[in-house]
Amino acid sequence: MIERTELYCNGQWFTPSGLDVFDVINPATEEIVGRIPSATPADADRAVAAAAAASDAWGRTSVAERAGYLTRILEGLTSRAEEIACTITGEVGMPFKLSRRIQAGLPVAVLNSYITLLDGYSFEERIGNSLIVREPAGVALCITPWNYPLHQVIAKVAPALAAGCTVVLKPSEVAPLSAFILTEIIHDAGLPAGVFNLITGSGPEIGEHLVRHPDTDLVSFTGSLRAGRRVAELAAAAVKRVTLELGGKSAAVVLDDADLPTAVKSVVGACFINSGQTCNAQTRLLVPESRYNEAATLAVAAVAAYAPGDPLDDKTRLGPLVSAAQRERVRDFIKHGAAEGAGLLAGGAEPPDGLTTGFFVRPTLFGRVTPDMVIAREEIFGPVLSIMTYKDEEDAIQIANSTDYGLAAAVWSGDAERASRVARRLKAGQIDINGGGFNLLAPFGGCKQSGYGRELGRYGLEEFLEIKSIQLKE
Repeated sequence: MIERTELYCNGQWFTPSGLDVFDVINPATEEIVGRIPSATPADADRAVAAAAAASDAWGRTSVAERAGYLTRILEGLTSRAEEIACTITGEVGMPFKLSRRIQAGLPVAVLNSYITLLDGYSFEERIGNSLIVREPAGVALCITPWNYPLHQVIAKVAPALAAGCTVVLKPSEVAPLSAFILTEIIHDAGLPAGVFNLITGSGPEIGEHLVRHPDTDLVSFTGSLRAGRRVAELAAAAVKRVTLELGGKSAAVVLDDADLPTAVKSVVGACFINSGQTCNAQTRLLVPESRYNEAATLAVAAVAAYAPGDPLDDKTRLGPLVSAAQRERVRDFIKHGAAEGAGLLAGGAEPPDGLTTGFFVRPTLFGRVTPDMVIAREEIFGPVLSIMTYKDEEDAIQIANSTDYGLAAAVWSGDAERASRVARRLKAGQIDINGGGFNLLAPFGGCKQSGYGRELGRYGLEEFLEIKSIQLKE
């Protein structure tokens, strides 16, 4: 049982002024494994005031100083990686062997990428008689989700601090424990008082209060479409800068000349990672009508390798969903898909055999899904894959682009030029070709209702910078 009773503001841990708390539930055992306090609006105001007071001095520090602090934070994250992985497995349910590599390993890699980036990034450039200066935007409000709790925090906090912004972090109350570990690491790194502040609470109360606050200069938000709309609405009143990374309904377009066994196996893995609780999960598998039967057979075999089980067992590839509410939401989608007439090829809404405790669902595969079906249009956020067919290349592109989302996509083809041509026509922020690997320096973000703005690399850094033009007399 991890019990946190304090929040962090102005370089110190402090006791919140209210008495409300949040229980953290282990999704595999349904046991309470942690408890954190909930801030009050007055506590949130205190954190923003500290960040605002520290903003000018931190914004004027040298790049080398900021890189030095980030390096010390990196050392702390690396030394506590095993603890971080174990903690996140306990609050999210990702299998421990994957948490080591992803939940603990990815934040280290992202932070290291920003330390390296700072060494060569130019915050000033000369254009004609103008000096173009990139300056920190001020107080950055970072609101993060529960599915990759530390990675999403680092993807915002690292570039914010690197840019010279001060930070108020509000992590998800569902999986907040790794944010407290990070805060301890930041404190031990000696970051100046007020530069980083941790506030917990619900989105409707504390999140909205922080977004409305006149002294938060920009908002970086990752979460649901519904919550993102609300953030944008509140921030618009003050014409406040906002970055939104929201949902997705990513299509994997397998062309008729693709290596079908390799493509299908890869797409199933890309759909089921973190039990499907991934914004850029490839949840729509588009195959030529002529190869449907072959693709369905391959997919059924691939899905069978993802039996849900104990996240602490090294053989487990599919853990539970994060909460009872999320489990019921996913089961409802599965029932809806069957009621709409999609062919249930594997899985289903019934509880998995032998798992009477925990928020588990069966890995589910639907065939003959059509674009008008709910399961083809809405983000399910669970291990549910839909196979859809198309007539020709043009039809495949139209189906892939028919969703309201535009976060990610994939293309598979034996012809690299053809794959690139199709990828260029897909409306999404990042597109993998033939299983192309994740690139920490490439921009991550979407279009349409997947949001706007970018994270990672220099693109993520520049979300926290304002551009100033100084005209010089020659």
